[in-house]
Amino acid sequence: MTRSQTARGVSRRGFVTAVGGLGAALAFSAGLSACAGESAPQKKRIEAGISYTLSGGFDPMITTSATAMAVNLHVFEGLVDLHPATREPYIALASEMPKQIDETTYVVPLRSGAKFHDGSPVTVQDVVYSFTRVLDPKNSSTLMQFLGFIETVEPQGDDAVLFRLKSPFPQFAERISCVKIVPKAVVEKDPKGFDAHPVGSGPYSFVRALKDNRIEFKAFEDYGGKYRPTVDEMTWFLLSDSAARVTAQDSDRVQAIEDVPYLDTEWLKERSELKQVPSFGLLFLMFNLQKPPFNDVRVRKALHYGLDTEQVIQRGLLGNASAATSYVHREHPDYVRASTVYDYDPDRAAALLKEAGADSLEFTVHTTDTSWVKDVMPVVLESWNKIPGVTASMKALQSGALYSQYVDAGKYDVCVAPGDPSVFGNDMDLLLSWWFRGTTWADKRYHWAGTPEHDQTLSLMDQAVSTTDHGEALRLWGQAIDIIADQVPLYPIFHRKLPTAWHGSELKGFQPLPTTGLSFLGVERN
Repeated sequence: MTRSQTARGVSRRGFVTAVGGLGAALAFSAGLSACAGESAPQKKRIEAGISYTLSGGFDPMITTSATAMAVNLHVFEGLVDLHPATREPYIALASEMPKQIDETTYVVPLRSGAKFHDGSPVTVQDVVYSFTRVLDPKNSSTLMQFLGFIETVEPQGDDAVLFRLKSPFPQFAERISCVKIVPKAVVEKDPKGFDAHPVGSGPYSFVRALKDNRIEFKAFEDYGGKYRPTVDEMTWFLLSDSAARVTAQDSDRVQAIEDVPYLDTEWLKERSELKQVPSFGLLFLMFNLQKPPFNDVRVRKALHYGLDTEQVIQRGLLGNASAATSYVHREHPDYVRASTVYDYDPDRAAALLKEAGADSLEFTVHTTDTSWVKDVMPVVLESWNKIPGVTASMKALQSGALYSQYVDAGKYDVCVAPGDPSVFGNDMDLLLSWWFRGTTWADKRYHWAGTPEHDQTLSLMDQAVSTTDHGEALRLWGQAIDIIADQVPLYPIFHRKLPTAWHGSELKGFQPLPTTGLSFLGVERN
């Protein structure tokens, strides 16, 4: 029996058990349609399989959940948004792209007639509130580190918003896309309720979320933006089990799934559209610089040189990644090769450890229990344990526990974990800012803040983002990346390819994303 025959057998006999009631839910939905009578119009629906569980809420000011971020693409709008697949900016709640008045002043006019899902109009007060609450340090927004260039946000009459900047910021239009506009009255009345049941102005309104089961949406008929809703309803099934996702796709119970397991990509291509998109999404190696000997750069570099990354990629990911040659992947529009590239060199690794007096090194690697990370970690450990004098073991935890109990508490030596801030935006400054600006990572997690190298990195980043000469910005970013690559307090091991599968005969206009999640903006159901 072939692999595909086995999968189809499972989908026929054990599908309901495998996906926790998905088949029953769809059968129930079909039954309701039948009971409505022959004259009732058939509702158009999209069903999808999401790979991450739902952790936390949906408030776009604070969420970093992969699932919530994907939901928010459909529920909320920024003034300007980035197309989820192409990453190109387009006007959303704005009626036109921001108007630059002078080097530090922009005016953004609003789309006429825009409404929130509760029927209330989108006002300039809502826009100002959406930005000021992100910029308020008391709210501890994850987005604040991306918006340090903004001085004030003010109403400009009844139909525009005025932005005053602290210094020139040529990437203004693209960067403000990370702030989603929320209804002030709804949020202030019940912040926790809003977090659990978000209200936005996007093409689909949120209906409900059932933990470890599904998320439901419906079309927002009053939406007047670029990507109008094309179906009446959407249901996203939360299928963290990879076999359940593949079975759902193979049996035609859903029209698309994200995060196809690499082992299943070839045979699933026979019955679905499937594409593996290069992404910034990476596996990083992070050190606790408060813990000797990892405060010695020679030790950090040794573990990078001692890692057979190509073997990790081939055996753990079946070749579906690219070894890091810079901070960003080769396909990024601002890619610049780093001056230091860590090709596999175990002899150099051993020599560096000996030079640092750490040639008898025993440590535990803390990592996450993400499925593809679990696939690569045995090969990572195998590489390090081949270095003379090195003994490396592993402790895998759920991501929340990893950070709350170990990383944030300083109770770790070495951490290997996935990350992808490109869900917020794709410009070089934003991607660098996620791990190197602010206090969360550089100060509290890997403890590089305050060093001359970190100060120089921030200075170069500041200079790069303030110049209007893109060539000069690339040169400055390149210098910053060279410092990071040489010091490696936190640095990529590889950048992943993201496999997405969909039924092209059922979805018109679907595009896989270079980030986690799925997008159905403008996608039609055939």
